[in-house]
Amino acid sequence: MSATPQHTTHRESDDRMVARELDQLARHYGSRFLHEPAPDNELPKYGMLATDAMRLIGEELVLDGIPMRNLATFVTTWMEPEAQRVIAENLHRNYIDHAEYPQTAEIEQRCIRMLASLFNAPGETTGTRTQGSSEAIMLGALSLKWKWRERRDAAGKDNSKPNLVFGGDVHVVWDKFCRYFDVEPRIIPLQPGKYTIGPDDVEPHIDENTIGVGAVLGTTFTGHADDIVGINEMLMQVRERHGWDVPLHIDAASGGFVWPFLYPHSEWDFRLEQVRSINVSGHKFGLVYPGIGWLIFREKSDLPEDLVFYENYLGKRDATFTLNFSTGAAMVLAQYYNFVRLGHEGYRYLMETMQANTRTLADRIAKCGEFRIIGSESDEQLPLVAFQLEGERNFDEFDIASQVAAERGWMVPAYTLPPNADDVKIMRVLVKLTLGHTLATALADDLDEACRVLAEKGGLHPHDRKRAKTNPAI
Repeated sequence: MSATPQHTTHRESDDRMVARELDQLARHYGSRFLHEPAPDNELPKYGMLATDAMRLIGEELVLDGIPMRNLATFVTTWMEPEAQRVIAENLHRNYIDHAEYPQTAEIEQRCIRMLASLFNAPGETTGTRTQGSSEAIMLGALSLKWKWRERRDAAGKDNSKPNLVFGGDVHVVWDKFCRYFDVEPRIIPLQPGKYTIGPDDVEPHIDENTIGVGAVLGTTFTGHADDIVGINEMLMQVRERHGWDVPLHIDAASGGFVWPFLYPHSEWDFRLEQVRSINVSGHKFGLVYPGIGWLIFREKSDLPEDLVFYENYLGKRDATFTLNFSTGAAMVLAQYYNFVRLGHEGYRYLMETMQANTRTLADRIAKCGEFRIIGSESDEQLPLVAFQLEGERNFDEFDIASQVAAERGWMVPAYTLPPNADDVKIMRVLVKLTLGHTLATALADDLDEACRVLAEKGGLHPHDRKRAKTNPAI
């Protein structure tokens, strides 16, 4: 026989011996991974102690940003210890397996009914949890396309040229839907000084092939809402004049958990006749870790039966209306935890707290004398501060974002707006529960100091500017 197999066996034996020795030493003196590079490109030949694996990942993540200083993200970065325990104890639970976890399925339906009530649904309705608002928007827009096709087929008309109308203030998922599902996007460009859309912007884009209009409650750019009341009234007039029944889908990813508590008398939801579906992100101002979203319909009939699948794959005949299948149930349970833990008054109090800290921060930033606040205290707006430099400087918003990142670790996004306002530069700070009064004051001082430093040394090198966060839609 060849000597090669024997040689290979000896080498493998030596490798195992070294691994065992390292593990033995690690038990007494430290971690084995400190002696080796992190596994990369392929599975390691041998594993390591559980403690070592945990510490390896922990040390790698030290290089990530600190979530409490991430003022760009809308996503929840803190939950109560009790909520974290609920999540940890249910990570193994498969949301889609209703046969094995019927109470989890019931809890999902409770959340849907609570949200339908919060959004003033007129009667019995339906909906679903989703991985986030991106999936919810895809499903909501699919329902618009299917219902439009039903109407066209019933009238004996062509259904090959659907279009969807929305503003440049939407999340990129709206463009994704149109590309993935063969729908013409009719995008209304923004304008300098006008960062939302209204009925006069929408109406010229509507025709008999319009499957629906998407309106935003709380844009990622400035936190304001489209003129949903005005768009609804215009669509009712279009229906009366032309017979085109064009529905509204409300992208309330951020605003759906803000407006009901801060602006309860503002009509944007199912109180408006043309609003047929609403999406909201539980992992944003619903105060749950990612990822959890919700899609709520006005009535059961707004969900086309052709989009519902029935299967008995897991031992029970279930109806499914999702793009995903197996996914964790933990965040559904975490959402229900928040609903029963906080109730209406708890959510109202927390939203008012964030709003108060938002106003404190806006006042402090305005007093720096360097910035102009976008919007006013009287505006209906998400708990955020959007602002830009006032006047000419030898530096810009991207330089400031990079400077505060380098000096203090703040992750404050700087970005330009969509067309036709793409020459407008903006900074934005999300004021969530993790940015209290003290930190808001410190941030305003750091922004002021960054301006003083940059005024002396000028704008930063392009390599330094790369520290700035530039994606507002997160």
